[in-house]
Amino acid sequence: MAEKIIAPSTARSSAVMAAGTLMSRVLGLVRTALLAVAIGNAGLVSDIFSNANVLPNFIYLLLAGGVFNAVLVPQIIKASKRPDRGREYVSSIMTLGLVGLGILTVAATFAAPWILPLVTRLDESQLPLATTFAYWLFPQIFFYGAYAIIGQTLNANGRFGAYMWAPVVNNLVAIAGVILFILLMGTEAENKFSPESWTSSATLILAGSTTLGIVAQAAVLLIPLKKLGLGLRPTFRLRGIGLRQTGKVAKWTIITMLVGNGAYLIYNNVATIATAARPAYAAMNPPQVIAGQVNLETASMFYMIPHSVITLSLATVLFNQMSHAFTEGNLAQVRDTIATGLRTIGVATVFCSAVLVVLAGPISMWLSGGSTASAAVQGQVLVMLAVSAPFLSATFLMNRAFYADEDSKTPMVMQIMLSVFGILLAFGASALPANRVIFGLALAYSLGNVAGVIVSHIFLTRKLGHYGAADIFDAHVRMTVAALGCGAVGSAALGMLGGYSVDGFAWSSLTGSLVSLLVCGSLMAVSYYFMLRALKVKELDAFLKPILAKIGR
Repeated sequence: MAEKIIAPSTARSSAVMAAGTLMSRVLGLVRTALLAVAIGNAGLVSDIFSNANVLPNFIYLLLAGGVFNAVLVPQIIKASKRPDRGREYVSSIMTLGLVGLGILTVAATFAAPWILPLVTRLDESQLPLATTFAYWLFPQIFFYGAYAIIGQTLNANGRFGAYMWAPVVNNLVAIAGVILFILLMGTEAENKFSPESWTSSATLILAGSTTLGIVAQAAVLLIPLKKLGLGLRPTFRLRGIGLRQTGKVAKWTIITMLVGNGAYLIYNNVATIATAARPAYAAMNPPQVIAGQVNLETASMFYMIPHSVITLSLATVLFNQMSHAFTEGNLAQVRDTIATGLRTIGVATVFCSAVLVVLAGPISMWLSGGSTASAAVQGQVLVMLAVSAPFLSATFLMNRAFYADEDSKTPMVMQIMLSVFGILLAFGASALPANRVIFGLALAYSLGNVAGVIVSHIFLTRKLGHYGAADIFDAHVRMTVAALGCGAVGSAALGMLGGYSVDGFAWSSLTGSLVSLLVCGSLMAVSYYFMLRALKVKELDAFLKPILAKIGR
């Protein structure tokens, strides 16, 4: 099989976006680590805050996110070929979108006291604090949408960097807020925060700074938007600019998002079984630390880092290429783009999955404020998710092909199938004891990721014919063998550093866990590289060439 090197323009755009996403994710981890110090990750307040904080993005994605993130780019690309460069179309989309988001945000914020009991299983002693958090956090809905609309307009015009770098600003603001909280309110270790002891000042600093970060994330995109020179203006013009076609594509996407996020809603509802049970387990003799909703969210955030940094950055560029190829009727280029992308991202995602599985313990020390008991629970959840990380990325890239062809009906059918499967698994997890519910949900997530690849492959083959799945599978088998080898090396090194002993060096402190991460991670990277070479994985060169070229400049 001939080696396929990604085009330089694609590599450059991907590198810019990957750098921004990586910086954002690193800062996000810093924020998560600081938040674990501030309010912990194994207590009731941390779970309540996490539940309230995920809802704004969930509500946005449920009702509008799919349209903004998947449908608009092909439509804006088409509109950009008009004499006005798409000014009228984008102006109308932005006006209607922002007005709709404003109405949705106000309605959701006022309805918070009724929404929370529907989507969580928090009891009457826990709901008041969750509602207070929601009043401060739900305004994020508007700014998540504004960020998406402006960002996708920039992407469709080839300005990829700003969209990926804007979250850096969000995280910097959020980090400043958590630091301020620690300085003024103290830490979880000092105060053992509870809903009864929580103050309005604590809410203002923590929730207020979190929302301010999302505001900044959207606002910073206004600068590159202005530089596009489109001359955008508020307008409610609906006829003659192509909104009818957008509506045809959007209706299926809306159904897809309703189904997919409806499944997530059930997952979140089941996760709060553990949240509500935490006080009872903490009151046992001896006290027991159990996994809660915040542990599932933290593990989800961490295992998605390879997906966000590598897959999302590359897929954003490849999506535009596939859109152009479909417009020109060049299915061969579409097939080649998908096959090349899947093989290339596998080099990184398979390795990252191995690293997360082997080093989940030391990683979780930093996600748990240095608490070994919390880290042990967090690490188990992370392992159960990390094994399926490559499947998550593969499914995402495969599904982009349908949206690039303005086919949002097929993803809807696939989403319904996967959601039914996921909901059945979630109900199974809800039948487990409260201290095992989160583990059941983590397993459900992973099984869903595997099922996603199988379903996507079936539908993609129907649409495009043979797109090189055999070569993709062969490459991933060899990458997996290399990952198992480097995993064995990392596990042996971690054992020598006390990673499998309660009083071992790796668990002794944050410094010990950091040293373990650096030593074991380096050994795994080196051994993975040489094993890929020995197994003649040519995709390694395709992955490294643009990176090495960038470094060599």
